[in-house]
Amino acid sequence: MTREPQADPLQGRPVPVRSGLTGPDAARRLGHDGRNLVPPPQRTLPFLLLASSFTHSFALLLWAAAALAFIGGLPEAAWAVVTVIVVSGLVGFVLDYWSDRIGQRLRRRAPAAVRVIRDGRQARVNADELVVNDVVLLRAGDRVPADIRLTEVHDFVVVEVGVTGMREMLRCDEGTTVFAGTHVAAGEAEGVVVTTGMWTRLGQDSPLLRHARRPSGPLVENLRDLTAAAAAAATGTALVVFLLTLLVGVPPAEGFLPAVGLAVALVPLGLRSIVHLCLAWAAQRMADAHALVRHSAAVQQLGTVTFLCIPAAGVLTRGEPVAVEVWTPEGTVQVTGTGYAPEGALVGDAAAVAAAHDLALSAALCSSDGYFFTDGQWRPVGDPVEAACHVLAARAGVDVSLAAVERRYPFDPHRRRASAFAKGSVHVKGAPDAVLPRCRAVAGAADASAAMADRGLRVLAVARRDLAAPPEQAEDAERDLTLLGLIGLADPPRSDARTAVTRCRRLGIRLALVTGEDPRTALAVARATGLARPGAPVLHGAELPDDLREIGELLDSDGAVVSRVTPEDRRRVTVALQHRGYTVATTAGGAADDAALRRADVGIAPGYAGADTARDSADLVLLDSGIATVAAALGAGRAIRVTLRRALTYRLTGVVAMATPFLVWAVTGGAVPPALTLGQVLAIGVGVDLLPALALGVGPRGWRALRDPPPDGEFLVDRRLAVRVGGVLGPVEAVTALFTFGVVLWVNGWQWGQSPAPLLLAQASGAAFATIVLGQVAAALACRSETRPFDAVPWRSDPLPRGLGAQLLLLWLFFTAPPLAGWLGSTVPPGFVWPGVVCVVPALLAADTIHKVVRPSQAPG
Repeated sequence: MTREPQADPLQGRPVPVRSGLTGPDAARRLGHDGRNLVPPPQRTLPFLLLASSFTHSFALLLWAAAALAFIGGLPEAAWAVVTVIVVSGLVGFVLDYWSDRIGQRLRRRAPAAVRVIRDGRQARVNADELVVNDVVLLRAGDRVPADIRLTEVHDFVVVEVGVTGMREMLRCDEGTTVFAGTHVAAGEAEGVVVTTGMWTRLGQDSPLLRHARRPSGPLVENLRDLTAAAAAAATGTALVVFLLTLLVGVPPAEGFLPAVGLAVALVPLGLRSIVHLCLAWAAQRMADAHALVRHSAAVQQLGTVTFLCIPAAGVLTRGEPVAVEVWTPEGTVQVTGTGYAPEGALVGDAAAVAAAHDLALSAALCSSDGYFFTDGQWRPVGDPVEAACHVLAARAGVDVSLAAVERRYPFDPHRRRASAFAKGSVHVKGAPDAVLPRCRAVAGAADASAAMADRGLRVLAVARRDLAAPPEQAEDAERDLTLLGLIGLADPPRSDARTAVTRCRRLGIRLALVTGEDPRTALAVARATGLARPGAPVLHGAELPDDLREIGELLDSDGAVVSRVTPEDRRRVTVALQHRGYTVATTAGGAADDAALRRADVGIAPGYAGADTARDSADLVLLDSGIATVAAALGAGRAIRVTLRRALTYRLTGVVAMATPFLVWAVTGGAVPPALTLGQVLAIGVGVDLLPALALGVGPRGWRALRDPPPDGEFLVDRRLAVRVGGVLGPVEAVTALFTFGVVLWVNGWQWGQSPAPLLLAQASGAAFATIVLGQVAAALACRSETRPFDAVPWRSDPLPRGLGAQLLLLWLFFTAPPLAGWLGSTVPPGFVWPGVVCVVPALLAADTIHKVVRPSQAPG
């Protein structure tokens, strides 16, 4: 659809590029054009979500069964089947819609900001507040927030994968228009917004954005396989049973409904929706803990992580480096001040202070990012190291005018340097081992750099070269340099880093520090936070072998430190560890780290300090970039597997108990009537069992969840769970229900092969129904842990009591509310059988306790 160009409420007034819009002009434009928003990824409309609840594979089979019943002259059976479809479909829709709404709320919390020039000063605004004629500053790693005409470029390259789906690298010149949704691959640029929101190229034609799909994840895939197998087995079993009963002389009218009941009983109705809702709730809890998952598969995959690769800056450390020491050939200068406040001073010999002034000027000119003014106050923003350079300049009393910069050679992770041509000189800053070899005289610099790094300081080397004009290539500019000195940046470890490292190890996760820092600095941080371990390898990125197998062998230990890595090194380390059998989570936020993040099993990116490309490629975005948030997210991911296994064990126990009476009816050729009605099966499957299953799915984590990594390839269902359900909990519940059903029939004179009177069958069926419901109460108590007895698990913060209360209330309503009782086809059991009904609770709990004692441990919680 073609749109009219956006009108200009500023009535054509020229916008000075270096000054940008004024605040009132921007507000007027925003009110006229609306927010800079493009269509979000397509969400399933409610009516489509509702339709899918009635058209999945098992529902279609039930529709077919209902149609056959109508054709065969069994209208009551047909309406019963339709009731099953409608009730279970409505419950599934409500749960799916609820989880979808949670996902939508979380997506709106994703950080999105952009650097602009307003009122002549650099500022940072939300991307949706960007307006036409705003002056935008772009750098490597940014997502282009609107269609922008470039007015100044410095080696600027974009990748159009966000618009075209192809990773084409496009080098841009002044006057080029770059489009919303593309990513900056390299360089820096300044430009003017020409279109926003729905008027951008992305807004007009965004099929990739609208129809992007995320992987479903291991838990959901495991559940999908389970449900499909259960549906196939249920359909096949029900069909075989129906045919066999016809062969032994059971009339079709009497055999059809129990066969359908068997099929419905064998499928854990509502379980898929329960799992999706539990995953959504887990994602909500992670977001509340400052870890934003971008799709449900990430919640599941977090629970399988066995190796974590992390950088130092901003994850183990505070991410707020501040210059505390400057070394120059004239002497060493101490820098005073607090945090990022510009107030402070340089203290030292007069000659050294004068040299440090020159160094601070050059370092700030190389730093295009790092500061802005708001309400007359200086505030840090963007790259923390560049912010530290501007703080140093402010404390040195240096007046830095970035307008004086004529040419930039932006930072490159392979060069590890950034340069700028200003005031007749090329000013260079970067890693000492990347700058010192390009300087003419560096006496004492290497020792000074090593001494700073040994104290845990991050070190920058600053140099200069006088030139008449800026060269075209960075390599031509960054040679024959004069060393001005070194900057020592203090970035202390986070106070909770050591505790978080210990917590990750309690989860059974190995850690490696994979960073671009100096080897000495990296090792000092690793030791200070407890990450480094005796005997663990300490490697330089240049020492990594070409063979991935050899890299995996070198790093196959806990506490390894790899320094001076490039983005490609980070990706190779990730792949090498995966080849060793680890499930790898990689944390990175650099502009070129998107390949490593996409290759990792779980890619983790910082929310506000990292590049847009990193956030867009990550599975988990940290709103607080510290390792404590990473550890909390990994623990929550591990816990979701534990809690979902509880919910699954509980639901499958009910499946075994409900299916057994129909199997007994089939095996006896109809001599024993079905102990349950189709309505009772539906009432249990999507009624009384719903809230306890949800409570188990979102309850507190198991005591072993902080110790045991998941077995390889096992997510939900394994042999231990199957034995517990099919050999302990389910049989005890089923046998007790059949016992109470038979007692009511036997006491009232029923004989084998007879058809009981309707009232007697209703009473006996009510006894079986009540037994299974109370048995599910006991099963819920037993499922609170896979290893400990029900009375050894603390109740703190456990929502299960409310679920069990609702379960008992529904049981009472099903017996006392006439419409519900009539629909179920049962009535209140006689008083003499209630002791047997209640006995299911201690019987099931005793059997479960004995099973846990006989087969201890190796369970996840």
